[in-house]
Amino acid sequence: MPPPPARQPRAALAPAAAPTLSGAVLERLRRDILECRWSPGARLRFEALRAHYAVGISPLREALSRLAVEGLVVGVDRRGFRVAPVSLDDLDEITDLRCEIEGLALRWSIERGDDGWEAAIVAAFHHLSRVNSELPGRVPRLSDEWERRHTAFHHAMAAACGSARLMQLRAQLFDQTNRYRRLVIAYSKVPRDDRGEHRALMDAALARDAERAVALIHRHIRHTADLVRAIYGAKGAETLARTAGRGRLRPAAARRAA
Repeated sequence: MPPPPARQPRAALAPAAAPTLSGAVLERLRRDILECRWSPGARLRFEALRAHYAVGISPLREALSRLAVEGLVVGVDRRGFRVAPVSLDDLDEITDLRCEIEGLALRWSIERGDDGWEAAIVAAFHHLSRVNSELPGRVPRLSDEWERRHTAFHHAMAAACGSARLMQLRAQLFDQTNRYRRLVIAYSKVPRDDRGEHRALMDAALARDAERAVALIHRHIRHTADLVRAIYGAKGAETLARTAGRGRLRPAAARRAA
């Protein structure tokens, strides 16, 4: 499939709008779900959410409706919401879709990217390689700083594709994968050369070798899914959710009763 035609940037018509209250709540809720602070399947009760996020029902309902479109929450009885559950079937679907979308975005970026795109990839890889992925401790967990830099690296790889819709879908699938990865990190015992995998991706992109780059991104994505699948199968969803949720959010009343 050929890449879309290049687009001329739009002239700025007005200053960027300040973030809305619902937008701010959306970002906080999304982050808390992706980091498993709200465990998979957890009921998201409006009173508890109001107390925790210190906002009213309207911005919460709007944020949760947006997250439902993204697949991170599901509606319950037409009135409430739960965090989307996890399953191996869901993981497989996310993995297959992400391989297709990431591969397409990367291929288009290699065909269209300029030297600014190349420089951004090199800079993103350098920043990523300067931090460790896991934080030390009795229960390993992902470094938030590494996660931010990891997200930035994969965004940079696809950023020259020329399609805002493709980038939006790519980001949603990337986030869905990361939620699964956070669930199993405490049980991951298999060493992984993340830095080597990312360097190989960078090198293939800079060499404009689309076939190799796409094959590498597919292997990279499926490697993550295989690790998650193996641990998920051994531990089960409830154990993973309980471990990932040790720092989970709870309403004040529940904390007092604990």
